[in-house]
Amino acid sequence: MTHYPGGELELFKAARNWKAYFARVIKPYLRGNVLEVGGGIGSTARVLASGAIESWTALEPDPELARVYRETTAQSFRFAVEVAVGSVADLDPSRQFDALLYIDVLEHIADDRAELERAVRHLRAGGAMVVLAPAHQFLFSEFDAGLGHYRRYSRATLQSVVPPYLRRERLDYLDSVGLVASLANKLMLHQSLPTPRQIQFWDSCLVPLSRMLDPLLARRVGKSVLGVWRTAREEH
Repeated sequence: MTHYPGGELELFKAARNWKAYFARVIKPYLRGNVLEVGGGIGSTARVLASGAIESWTALEPDPELARVYRETTAQSFRFAVEVAVGSVADLDPSRQFDALLYIDVLEHIADDRAELERAVRHLRAGGAMVVLAPAHQFLFSEFDAGLGHYRRYSRATLQSVVPPYLRRERLDYLDSVGLVASLANKLMLHQSLPTPRQIQFWDSCLVPLSRMLDPLLARRVGKSVLGVWRTAREEH
């Protein structure tokens, strides 16, 4: 069993604009049976639910977080939900999914390359793997260290740990304006956790600006990196 060291899950639960932003990008790739790795307390799953999903399996290594997920979020879905304590390594080898999700999770895993190799064995033909992670190692700060992050990613470093036989569908940066706030925290504030007021300002003011600016910048700048890859479809 694993105890999650971070204290940001409740704080970021209130970041509705940010969650709505990345959910709009990710939802088209979610259908059928979905596996969410590192589900936390389930706040991300709430914004990703859609009618295209038939079942949702959430893996969470921390038993207490899994309990909260199971007792709160899991009750709000209209499809079958399973919340299990553990990781991809604990899955029955026969389990197969149409989509895999790593939302702010991969940076917590020491051997990220081996993790993704294990995960894609559970991905059906034509299925999608979605990864959202903090971007740019030069932004690594007390905040990252306090949450147990091993690294931040560029588009190149994230692509380098993905199994080469997967086909890339997109690999973009999100939240260009938030990058400035993250840089300010690293250079001046040196905070291990943002305050609720800072989260509110970022989410209500900076994220809407990023939603407008990111497409104009061709999604080449941002504090988060989002990638989507697919397995090959079966030939008929």
